Amino acid sequence: MDFSPSSKVCSFCGKHGTPDTRFVGGLGAMMCVECLERYHERLQSPAEVTRMRRPPWEEMSDAELLATLPALVRSAEQANRFIADWVDLIRERHVSWAAIGAALGVSRQAAWERFGGRADGGRKAAE
Repeated sequence: MDFSPSSKVCSFCGKHGTPDTRFVGGLGAMMCVECLERYHERLQSPAEVTRMRRPPWEEMSDAELLATLPALVRSAEQANRFIADWVDLIRERHVSWAAIGAALGVSRQAAWERFGGRADGGRKAAE
């Protein structure tokens, strides 16, 4: 599983990682240290906490919404790669496609069709 910051993006601001980027996160979502510090600061103010409870898109212009779209796609792609890598990790432990499918709420065949034929190392054959 790739744990390099160079291949990651901040799921909050869209910043591309470099070898020196410090990220925190898990389960596919990453947060750069700058966002972590910014949100920690904001959480200290009751007024900011109230403001953060409103959806951010309510205050965004159409241009801002469009500009944010590519970052959302990169974050979703990162999460999907993480899921696929996680399935690869599970398969390396010889867990069956049936068990993976059950965990995902789909059939063994559906799990294998989604993850089994990955060109970057996913197993090719269904059990």
